[in-house]
Amino acid sequence: MAFELDHLFICTAPNAPAAEQLVQFGLVEGRSNRHAGQGTANRCFFFHNLMLELLWVHNAAEAQSEVTRPTYLWERWAGRSQNACPFGLCLRPIEGQVHEVLPFPSWDYQPIYLPPGVAIPIATNVSVLTEPMLFYLPFAKRQDSYPEAKAQPLDHAFGCEVTRVSLTLTQSPPRSGELEALSATNLITIQTGPAYLMELGFDGETQGQHHDFRPALPLIIHW
Repeated sequence: MAFELDHLFICTAPNAPAAEQLVQFGLVEGRSNRHAGQGTANRCFFFHNLMLELLWVHNAAEAQSEVTRPTYLWERWAGRSQNACPFGLCLRPIEGQVHEVLPFPSWDYQPIYLPPGVAIPIATNVSVLTEPMLFYLPFAKRQDSYPEAKAQPLDHAFGCEVTRVSLTLTQSPPRSGELEALSATNLITIQTGPAYLMELGFDGETQGQHHDFRPALPLIIHW
């Protein structure tokens, strides 16, 4: 397998006020970003091998533009309090390994904030809003390999490296072939439950502790 998880997103209220709970808990916030022309913005928390992104729409017109519309980011964000899954999962290549075909069929999304000719492959199940958005950044690298000029805070009060990603979805199987294919890589585990939930395990969860950020954020952290 020549790919791994790069980052995860959770759709939040504008300006991600829930991020303050993460900071109070001991996470060190990294850089934030606005995706020009896409209509989304974020607040980010970086770990050695993965980034957690709190994502919201700041410009509805851009999020519903002809270029962005096929990503269903607007529908996912606007429907997050109804039945839309608020999560996204992004893969990246593993440095030094031969490129392999992605585990899911995809189409190329070319946002204006990327250079001409650079695209983001997005899984073809993107319109299935009861499942997380799946996509791939062919140019991404491990967070702990960033050059000094782009380095982000990676060490936190309780953990440094994500060793487990588990999602609870509200829709029972069968699920899309794209999501089933990603699940088969063992990069994530999926179960069914009454509400959407993301669980992150850190450093092998050797301390047997956890913190639940609900209802502010559908997130539980284990360490």
